Amino acid sequence: MYMGVDIGTSSTKAVVVDETGKIIAEGLSSPYPVDMPYPAWAQQEAHVWVKGFEEAVKRCVKNLGDKKEAIRALCISGLYGGTGIPLDENMSPIHPALIWMDKRATEETEYLKKTIGWEEIFELTGNYIDPYYGFTKLLWLKRNHPDVWKATRIFLTPKDYIIYLLTGEKVIDHSSAGNIGGIYDVRRRRWSEKAMDILEIDRDKFPEKLVSSSEIVEEISDVWAARLELPRKTPVVAGGIDAAVATLAAGVTSEGEHAAMVGTSMCWGTIHENKSLNWRMINFPYVFKGAVYIYSFAGATTSGALIEWFKTLTNIEDLEKITEAAEKVPAGSKNLVILPFFMGERAPLWNPDLRGCIHGLTLSHGVNELFRAILEAIAFSLCHSMKTAKDTSLELKPALRIVGGLTKNRLWLRIVAAMSKKTVLVLPTSLDAPYGDAFLAALATKAVDENGIKNWISWESIEPDPSLAEEYEKVLEKYERILKNYLKWNI
Repeated sequence: MYMGVDIGTSSTKAVVVDETGKIIAEGLSSPYPVDMPYPAWAQQEAHVWVKGFEEAVKRCVKNLGDKKEAIRALCISGLYGGTGIPLDENMSPIHPALIWMDKRATEETEYLKKTIGWEEIFELTGNYIDPYYGFTKLLWLKRNHPDVWKATRIFLTPKDYIIYLLTGEKVIDHSSAGNIGGIYDVRRRRWSEKAMDILEIDRDKFPEKLVSSSEIVEEISDVWAARLELPRKTPVVAGGIDAAVATLAAGVTSEGEHAAMVGTSMCWGTIHENKSLNWRMINFPYVFKGAVYIYSFAGATTSGALIEWFKTLTNIEDLEKITEAAEKVPAGSKNLVILPFFMGERAPLWNPDLRGCIHGLTLSHGVNELFRAILEAIAFSLCHSMKTAKDTSLELKPALRIVGGLTKNRLWLRIVAAMSKKTVLVLPTSLDAPYGDAFLAALATKAVDENGIKNWISWESIEPDPSLAEEYEKVLEKYERILKNYLKWNI
């Protein structure tokens, strides 16, 4: 059996599967907060992730019962940790990590665009300049907290910090390194020392050892094996960025296949053989055959977060009931259109100053229309990401795979199928990234072959409703007109 653990933005999930991919046990941590002390800031303390990891693993092991000795390997993925965790000489955290959602590095971004130019950074690394990326956040930290910068011995991502605690090894996988952006050369799969020199970011503050996502880092220490109630000498596998691991869980293993992971944010991505790097998308080595495939993705900073915002705004907790009501609202939500940029936007729009917009609101609209408009807004973002990929000459296969918590909402899935005019393939579990981790653990120990993930999963297929698809053609055209005008207004 194989354990996968994903350290998420709001909780940590663990799952154990057998050699056929059947889920044997699950464990979920208690929710934990994101600290947002100022507008557009988002940071988390390392101890939050350590506690969440320990809770999820222990609960999963408890649910496994006396079968726990059959666990053969453990793999860990995690949220994109932005700066990563600053650790001092004693490997103690000395400042919160500025996570993916954080947009504070706007001055650093504008300075780099003016003095260096995004074209040069893109040429060196394969990625754009934006507050989303870890390297701009690192420059903010260096500029605003020079004492922290000076005291930092090494930056480790959330999941790589956990791997360090479990094994004593300081490593980073290629997907996590690539997602930092402007200090990693995605074409050559290595740190870009030239970019680091230009940006004045110290090379020795990052792990020397770069590993593949399916590589065994080391065995778990006896202390942590006992603490987590895992078998002694359990191999710990490197894992990767959660969006890419979730994409693997969706069965994406060949060029042109694509998937969306819908959680707090949404990441839609596809894989290709380094054929078409484009600055509008985020690019890093894939977690499967990373020496061959690039994972290019875009998405929405706020997707599932909009659902939580709606619940807080309206005090409505019963999503099943409000979904039933929203099903009776016609496509287009009675001309109510939401632009879902509540925390700025990363790829493909790259504008941290964008904000949410509710267009067409009247006194006749109520919570039912508002909720359906939110579901449509998330679908709009998904379709816009796919259109961006097509515009950059990436060829996509006909089926759209979707994993994540929002797959539980049947109305949203029907909206996506109709709006995209694609067959939607849904994985019948919300344990997306942990499931991909479990596969990487099995792959690392040679228990499965490279394409074995496709044998593990079974899909529910949702075909687009022709009449609904026709209605959404007009709605999508309207959305794109509103978006175009809104972007002009925000210049």
